Amino acid sequence: MAIVYLSLGSNLGDRIGYIQQATRLLGEAEGITLVRTSAFYETEPWDMESTTWFVNAVVEVKTSLTPQKLLSECERIEQQLGRSKKKKGGYSDRTIDIDILFYNRDIINDENITIPHKFLHLRAFNLVPLLELIPDYIHPVLNKSVMALHESLEDPEMVFLYGTRIE
Repeated sequence: MAIVYLSLGSNLGDRIGYIQQATRLLGEAEGITLVRTSAFYETEPWDMESTTWFVNAVVEVKTSLTPQKLLSECERIEQQLGRSKKKKGGYSDRTIDIDILFYNRDIINDENITIPHKFLHLRAFNLVPLLELIPDYIHPVLNKSVMALHESLEDPEMVFLYGTRIE
């Protein structure tokens, strides 16, 4: 079983509700076991024009799915929760976004999947929730801990929103 960290984000509709539904659906999916979740955070949109803030969290799962099959399951859940097709070349508002941040310590650079996620080291909305779960985890490409990556951010500020976690 692989240990995987997934980023969940929503900036449309019932943002907390979409994160909760996505977490529940991930835990119910065949081959995926929910281990624990971070708290929820409210964050300013990153690298997009939207003015609608996101709710973000990170979940830790165990899975027997390959990275490609896990990606397909995440995309199925996104569609089930009303996510329209991802646009190439830019970000748009969404009911739910699920990204694979880490899959064990694997390094994957395929046409449709990059693990570790190629921008996670630049995003407080990924790193702050990861700090709760795995602060000493070493990024397999950058060879820095989650804590060190967070400390190197230009703008590490986030708004703590909701403290309920699943453990």
